[in-house]
Amino acid sequence: MKKFLILIACALFGIKASACTNFIVGKNASTDGSVICSYNADSYGMFIGLCHFPAGKHQPGEMRKVYDWDTNKYHGEIPEAAETYNVIGNINEWQVTIGETTYGGREEMVDPDGIIDYGSLIYIALQRSRTAREAIKVMTTLAETYGYNSEGETFTICDPNEAWIMEMMGKGPGSKGVVWVALRIPDDAICAHANQSRIGTFNMKDKKNVLYSKDVVSFAREKGWFTGKDAEFSWKMAYAKPDFSGRRFCDARVWAFFNRFSDDFSRYLPWALGKDPNAEDMPLWIIPNRKLSVQDVETAMRDHYEGTPLALDQDVASGNWDSPYRPTPLTFKVDGKKYFNERPTSTQQTGFSYVSQMRSWLPREIGGVLWFGNDDGNMVAYTPIYCGNTVQPECYNTPGADALTFSDKNAFWICNWVSNMVYPRYAQMFPSLKEVRDSLEQSYFVAQPSVEDKAKSLYAQDKQATLKYLNDYSNEKAQQMLARWRELAIYLIVKYNDMAVKPEKDGKFERTPEGIGAEVQRPGYTENARRALVKQTGDKFAVPEE
Repeated sequence: MKKFLILIACALFGIKASACTNFIVGKNASTDGSVICSYNADSYGMFIGLCHFPAGKHQPGEMRKVYDWDTNKYHGEIPEAAETYNVIGNINEWQVTIGETTYGGREEMVDPDGIIDYGSLIYIALQRSRTAREAIKVMTTLAETYGYNSEGETFTICDPNEAWIMEMMGKGPGSKGVVWVALRIPDDAICAHANQSRIGTFNMKDKKNVLYSKDVVSFAREKGWFTGKDAEFSWKMAYAKPDFSGRRFCDARVWAFFNRFSDDFSRYLPWALGKDPNAEDMPLWIIPNRKLSVQDVETAMRDHYEGTPLALDQDVASGNWDSPYRPTPLTFKVDGKKYFNERPTSTQQTGFSYVSQMRSWLPREIGGVLWFGNDDGNMVAYTPIYCGNTVQPECYNTPGADALTFSDKNAFWICNWVSNMVYPRYAQMFPSLKEVRDSLEQSYFVAQPSVEDKAKSLYAQDKQATLKYLNDYSNEKAQQMLARWRELAIYLIVKYNDMAVKPEKDGKFERTPEGIGAEVQRPGYTENARRALVKQTGDKFAVPEE
């Protein structure tokens, strides 16, 4: 019964994650030999915490009920595995991590009668897999056996030694079958996906690094979607051909990630802009010009296209304080003509975000860390969650809190409280948030070697004591973050009340000799906002010369 309730609790948090982003770093492309991957789970209305599925042994005939991760709709049941592994968030005790982005693809390929949805597939696979390759086998076998009822999906599947990208689609109503392809990311490469199918042609003879369903090509032929030679088959061109939205709203995020770690990625900008039908497509992965750290990936998860032609800081939609966030919907009309907002990696509808660090040279319970945040990655401090943890921090799993119930004990709500103050007054308030965010994260990274040295010492004597130590440390850091974020919320309302700024000295708000608050500063518009206002209004607000 306990396990069943945990499954229900996780399912209740699920909302369609349709605007997500994953970055992937091979072990030889990282600064310390870690395999690294990341995930923004994005959807408006999403309230979600840090899931936990305990390890267990199961009797023959025991069944597992499957509830849709997005809707909590009951789909059916499948036989339980004889043994399942501990899962905390999107990482398991073997350091296997799985993320996703939904790309949709051909609508007629969805099988509404299938039992397995993409979210359930992720968490069931995490409970049953010791490696990324094993997870691929588990996921594809489950979907082919019980049917897959989601749209086209791209999965990131990683372990401490390998990083994979897999794309999967159903075969239509009642089929209970899927077509799929999985490619291993080279160890010295980085990869990304963001709601647009990314796999094109692939080497069907490379059995070591390329896996696929036996009918991946023949199914497309039967449907009339492909007529060339097998070697010419492109997954995405057959099943999810990129259009303007797939390139500008989705692949542009990939372009921005690659652009950070390439000497010149401008040749692919026309593809990301989406308007040139003859633009050169981006590669599935690149060899970066330098090795990436966890901090580098966290920074990339906070991207708003800064310093690129897609930057969001040069138009009137930035408001009075140069905000890089845009309201929904993604598109809008003016005088019957359709326009759009840019869709950067960092977006306000993120429910949770993580950067997973997997290290093969450490005991597995110490090697796997899920750096986790419960809001937009730009607006949170990622706190460490070790892969062997069995008890979530209260702030990431708060009784009574949900999408309609605020709780000051809950990280999602406290972080959103702060970020929603900052979004519209970004240039004014974000520096204060960034200072706290970066200070906390820096303290975690500084402490990591000593924490793990102690864990390694304990591990040689008592494995259970090691797990408890790392679990306690993770929960302590998360709860400290929550406390610091509450302080930040109060600080921001005092500091920036009524769009003015209260002066500080030596870390305290200044007072006059008489004891009242010192005179506030009134910075007014940013330079961009001033110029935009004058450009629109001309001399309407011009002060007459004396």
